[in-house]
Amino acid sequence: MTPETADDLALSGVTVLELGEDVSAPYCGRLLAGYGADVIKVEPLAGDPARRHGPFPYDIPHPEKSALFLYLNTNKKSVTLDFSTASGARLLRRLVEEVDLLVENQPPGHLEGLGLSYRELAHLNPRLLMVSVRPFGEGPYGRWKAANLVSFASGGQMSLTGDPDREPLVNAGHQAEYQAGLNAFAATLTALLGLAVMEVGQHVEVSAMECQACVLEIYLPHYAYTRSDALSGRRGNVTSAVLGLYPCQDGYLGIHATPRQFAALAQAMGREDMLTDERFRDAVSRLLHNDELEAELCAWAATQTREEVHRLAGEFQAPVAPVLNLEEALSSPQMRARRFFQKVDHPLAGQRVYPGPPFRLTDGPPSGGGWRWRAGRAPLLGEHNEEVFGELLGLEGPDLVRLRAAGVV
Repeated sequence: MTPETADDLALSGVTVLELGEDVSAPYCGRLLAGYGADVIKVEPLAGDPARRHGPFPYDIPHPEKSALFLYLNTNKKSVTLDFSTASGARLLRRLVEEVDLLVENQPPGHLEGLGLSYRELAHLNPRLLMVSVRPFGEGPYGRWKAANLVSFASGGQMSLTGDPDREPLVNAGHQAEYQAGLNAFAATLTALLGLAVMEVGQHVEVSAMECQACVLEIYLPHYAYTRSDALSGRRGNVTSAVLGLYPCQDGYLGIHATPRQFAALAQAMGREDMLTDERFRDAVSRLLHNDELEAELCAWAATQTREEVHRLAGEFQAPVAPVLNLEEALSSPQMRARRFFQKVDHPLAGQRVYPGPPFRLTDGPPSGGGWRWRAGRAPLLGEHNEEVFGELLGLEGPDLVRLRAAGVV
């Protein structure tokens, strides 16, 4: 049975204040909320800029129907607050006193300029954990702003992505920002563990640039050790014969065969003869005859369909897979069996499908996994003003009316 009470969730009892906009901090907040934290999202009066980012149902822009916003903000509460005003800053400080954790990706220096630095907030709440997601982090570029493409470029990923005779490419979507948000989530869990052990708060900083540089794999160490960029050039869809994408009859196949997996790949291809071929019998031989091996794999892939290759991969445990499109990913039997995609109803956007948890703490949805399997929708703008400011801070109706008239909430 799926969990219905907060006690079944991994982060039950943790209260989070999110000053997050667009992708990085809101993605961290989404994961925290999904695993049971009570996440209060503080939005400017005009709303998170992600509300203006499409796609929208029927291509009609609407601040409550942005696919990006609805996905990133499931299970959260929304309050509006202009904390650049003196009254708004006072309310924010009062909220900080009531929470365990503050997650933010405000422009560098913005909170400090308003007297809302970690040092100042920690005076109000010594156990406060504050997680800041920054484009660069403290340093020469500390106050510079950046977006997804800048983070992807500055961290070195773009220099490796694309065809060798073309310009660098950026990955689709907001991958650098999602990586920063995912690392912020991991950092938050680590900080929560530290809080439980040491009973003292701390300020955690996540640099999007460093998140990208962390996943340069062998390329950065190779250059650091050898001062040679022989490995770091762009190689398109085929990095080596046994690592790349190959066109087949109805799309593309992905192959990633380590030395110990090559035998399984040869068996799936029906080419056990390659295992005794002097050109391909070991990793060194395959590297020396890379072009010839690539030609063999390309010729084989051209005769295959994705469905047949998927069957062969399962039969021989071979490191090859079809490249699925989005419709196929949504209907994947594996995803369905694990109930990864969740349907969530929204009063204005209707029923939509959202991805589920990136990891599970038990054997899956029947026993919970620590995740909200009956996901809550994203909030309407300011939907929880009365609940949060009233019940949490004790403000009454006339107070909220006055603050609303003054443009504070």
